[in-house]
Amino acid sequence: MKLDWKKTFLIGFGFLGTMVVWQIYNAFVPIFLQTGHPGFESSRDMLGFGLNATTTGAIMGIDNLAAIFILPLIGVWSDRIRTPIGRRYPFILTAAPLAALAFIAMPLAAGMVKPELNGRIAGNTAAFSLFMIATALVLLAMAVLRTPVISLMPDLIPSPLRSKANGVINFMGGVGFIIGSFGLALLFDIKPLYPFLGAAVILIVALLVLFLTTKEPDVDSLPHPEEHQHSDEEQAVGALKGVSVVPKEYRRSLIALLGAIFLLFIAYEGIGTFFTSYAVNELGISEGFAPTLFGLAGVTFILFSVPAGFIGEKFGRKRTIIAGIILFGIDMALGYFVKDSTQMGIILATSGIGWALINVNTLPMVIDTSEDERLLGTYTGLYYLASQIGAALAPLMMGAVIDLFGSNFRTIFLSGPAFFVLGLLAMTLVSRGEAHGVADAAI
Repeated sequence: MKLDWKKTFLIGFGFLGTMVVWQIYNAFVPIFLQTGHPGFESSRDMLGFGLNATTTGAIMGIDNLAAIFILPLIGVWSDRIRTPIGRRYPFILTAAPLAALAFIAMPLAAGMVKPELNGRIAGNTAAFSLFMIATALVLLAMAVLRTPVISLMPDLIPSPLRSKANGVINFMGGVGFIIGSFGLALLFDIKPLYPFLGAAVILIVALLVLFLTTKEPDVDSLPHPEEHQHSDEEQAVGALKGVSVVPKEYRRSLIALLGAIFLLFIAYEGIGTFFTSYAVNELGISEGFAPTLFGLAGVTFILFSVPAGFIGEKFGRKRTIIAGIILFGIDMALGYFVKDSTQMGIILATSGIGWALINVNTLPMVIDTSEDERLLGTYTGLYYLASQIGAALAPLMMGAVIDLFGSNFRTIFLSGPAFFVLGLLAMTLVSRGEAHGVADAAI
């Protein structure tokens, strides 16, 4: 059995488009929210709302709360519907234009802040309200399209090849990360609107490429999932009931795996949310260059994404993920002692390898906990449920620690490794999730 590389790369365009948006979002939304606060030093004259790190983290987390409920439900819904263009594309093609327009509105809203009232919400209520509405719409639309985009991979790729395929998908996501970090982010120093506009255009183009080149599999001959449920009432409760189709002896493993994903995403998303703030305040570099520095992790992530899939196939997904956790956790702990951008660049470049080992293999592990191929969207939704809960809590938790230590952004490199240790402990309880046909007992 061989992987169709061309088809897999085309599937990856969807992930590329979404990753460009998220890189710009995570890099600059905290900047808009914090600019003007006494504990935050901008590299140049900017307009913002003057919030502290805790409040900024809460807002970034609240933005993710909708996704916690939407992602698994969209997964179940897209498993069940049948349309002339497929199960996944109706969600993708509806949500993408809304996401793009709302994304462009965000820097425009921040630009409405009155210079004489910079760093204050009072007097800038209209600007702040528009910014928050646009942010909420971006999250809603991206949540609607994300699970269907990712579900296309297991729809089209058989189980034994999914680690390799997910390596390709993550490679394409890494390309999007690099486009955002090394291309669009630098435009922020020219005009804050430019990276948001560029990301919106790339999102639309990437999803059009996906739609025009990749046809969903013909599922009309397959029974609907509800025909093979334990009971209609049981499955109607919601996406979390997807766990019920897993044999009882495997549920502990699935819950442990989802718990590990949750903990790892707290660490990763918490550091990512405040890295630009850290780099501007602690390393003294510009807002536009900070994501470029962080992009070094994306370079090594790209280079190692496909090999990480092969490593997961050869040595087992669990062992590969554990190796990635140890490597990334050590790197982030060393980051606390970094004094300049060169040292940080080396740390980030190494950590990208660790994140590739983790990220490439976790989604296939969740999917292959169950052998029911009709519920792939449900399990994809469960993966994103765990990751989004972590993403929702991470900014608030990291922000609170930053403020607790007097606006010390360096503390993200203490909080992050702590959650990597907890994620490592959770992974030791995982006993399912290798490719079908591989002995799970071996892990």
